[in-house]
Amino acid sequence: MAEGQSVQSSNGAAAPRGGGHAGAVDLLADAAPAAPSGRPGFRAAEHWALTVLWNLPNAVAVVSVQPDGWRIVAVNEALTRLTGFSRASLLVTGADLAEMPGMSPEAARVLAGALADGDSGSVVVPARRADGTGYWTALEMARLPADEAPPGSEQLWVCVARDVSADVEDARLRSTRLEIERRARRSLSLVARISDVLQDVEAGDVLRTIADLLTSRVVAWSGFFTVGRTLHQIEGLDEEPPAAPRRPRAADPAEDPVLDLLQRATMRILRIDLDTPVKPGTVTADLVAEVLPRLEGLPYAARTMLVLPTLGRRDTLALLVALPHTQGRPELAADGADPGQDGLILRDDTDTVLELVARRVGMAMDNAQLYAREHRLAETLQRAMLPEQDEVAGLDVWTYYAPNAEHAQVGGDWYDVINVRDDVVAVVIGDVVGHDVEAAAAMGQLRSVVRAYAAELVDPGTVLGRVDTLLTGIRMPRPASLIYATLTPEGDVWHLAYSRAGHLPGLLARDGEVTYLDGAGGSLVGFGTGARKTAEVEVLPGDVVVLYTDGLVERRDRAMRQGMEELAALLSTVRAPDAAGVGEELLQLADAPEDDVAMVVLHVPGGPEQEPDVAAPRRRRWRLPVDPASIGRARHAVRRTCAAWGIPHAGAAELVVSELMANAVMHGWGRVGLYLHDTGDGLRIEVEDANPAPPVTRERHASRVGGFGMHIVDRLADWGWRATPNGKVVWARLRTEDGGLAGRS
Repeated sequence: MAEGQSVQSSNGAAAPRGGGHAGAVDLLADAAPAAPSGRPGFRAAEHWALTVLWNLPNAVAVVSVQPDGWRIVAVNEALTRLTGFSRASLLVTGADLAEMPGMSPEAARVLAGALADGDSGSVVVPARRADGTGYWTALEMARLPADEAPPGSEQLWVCVARDVSADVEDARLRSTRLEIERRARRSLSLVARISDVLQDVEAGDVLRTIADLLTSRVVAWSGFFTVGRTLHQIEGLDEEPPAAPRRPRAADPAEDPVLDLLQRATMRILRIDLDTPVKPGTVTADLVAEVLPRLEGLPYAARTMLVLPTLGRRDTLALLVALPHTQGRPELAADGADPGQDGLILRDDTDTVLELVARRVGMAMDNAQLYAREHRLAETLQRAMLPEQDEVAGLDVWTYYAPNAEHAQVGGDWYDVINVRDDVVAVVIGDVVGHDVEAAAAMGQLRSVVRAYAAELVDPGTVLGRVDTLLTGIRMPRPASLIYATLTPEGDVWHLAYSRAGHLPGLLARDGEVTYLDGAGGSLVGFGTGARKTAEVEVLPGDVVVLYTDGLVERRDRAMRQGMEELAALLSTVRAPDAAGVGEELLQLADAPEDDVAMVVLHVPGGPEQEPDVAAPRRRRWRLPVDPASIGRARHAVRRTCAAWGIPHAGAAELVVSELMANAVMHGWGRVGLYLHDTGDGLRIEVEDANPAPPVTRERHASRVGGFGMHIVDRLADWGWRATPNGKVVWARLRTEDGGLAGRS
């Protein structure tokens, strides 16, 4: 600044610049009169103080806060450049800070609060320039000591102002980016949780769990629906709607927009105003009628329904229906901000999250339903291939089969026990190489061939010879071994004739001694080049015959011969009085099978009585087909088991197992498992089937047919049920009192 220039004081007087100190002293003396008691007061003894203030690069104002208001004592040139106001406009006095030029009401409130606190500090407030443009200013405020304040002043403040608009904008952009990232992370976290839930395809409440997650984080309510003959809500991935005639597409999609959404099989979000009337009899009307009652108790649910298709590979499998939040929900701020990391998904992200969830659920449903169809196909094949067992009069028979293929549930091992004639029983046990579906198919072919020739009532060697001839022509792709045997009663003795085609020898146990049934050996089925032989042996009362496949004795860490020797040694120690007990003890060798296991145990009742082995396992199991004849077999099994365990009054147990088996045969599918276990204080009966629906105890009514069996069970035993991965188990426990089975009165 040139020599001789001046600055205006607060009262308009000119202060010379660059020459002496008198001007500065006069300016400040006029601004603040001398204090009483002779003290010079707030006087600038040096002219250079004003020179420094004027030439500071930052905008500076000196404010005097008095009881009746405030007063700007001095400003510098930088402040005029920052604000665009002249010094005369800035040097004002007033009672309200909002009267200061360029001061917004919000900035006045912040600044007044800071001045009232009396502590030095800084604030960032919005301001406005003389031309009307807005900007953000950072005010650094420092209060001068009281002894340096001019007389009559309450407080004297020095305020330094800076334009921080760029910094505020950068901070806002960073905050926006962080909020967008947080919103995306929160949405992706929810979608990831839902993806984890979808991994459990066998759970029956997957869709309900997903709907609960959406309801807690995204919308006011949600649910999944399918449309068949009727509209109904679903909870499991593999639930398919019942078949229904395909409804014709409406000429005007607006008449039935939900049906149009189903039939077009394209991803879009349908918004339906629940206060707008819809055409009666349409899918849309059914869905609106289903959703409207759910608005009760949801004060923050909008009266707008969102409908999204859950798309499979070709069709729409279900509908995701949701009620979004209203704008007035307290947890949502005015700008849609989320209150916390685990809080609600923002309204702007609702559509995106719902669409991602609908797509994932659609593909999961498609996979689950495809898996369910394949499982039903495998189960149908299993039911066709799994062995059957006829009830044999005068002979105690126990059978066991466990496939090693966990998922296919089928394998190449099988057995058959067939009453080919009143006086002849045929027993077959065989093993097709492998434990997969192809092995099961080959086993089915071989089983049918053997059954066909067994009906001709020829001796076992002749049967296997004819099987060789036929299999040579059809070129069965898998090699197989088997034993074919017939039992003919002759008084109390049974005549056993058998022929082996490459199969392990059976075992005959008599009075603690075990004999290998290793006669009539030959090559594998289909590889016989000559006549097959037949071996014969007498089976006396009390004898036990065991036929088995190699899965019972073969291990990677144990030679086949060693496994057979261990089986024979174990059989020689078994003292169980029934075939089921013998089989249960022999299964100790199959605690970790590496192949399919099939076993047939034949016990001829009678013979010398033996003391039961109290250390032997007191449990029995049977696998029975879904057939009315299985009910009678189950009763016989319970009667024999009660006799073997010394449990008198077995009538109640027979009645309970009869009712449980009848329910399984009538309402279940697949194979039925029957399990008996001596718990020490009573007999526990378990019946397993593949129907997951629990048993129902119906109220008695003359017009109803069936459904009363559980009333009988309820009077005779404590009972309950539990779900299993493949269906359910219904159990009943009969307590013993004074050595007998007691029912409840």
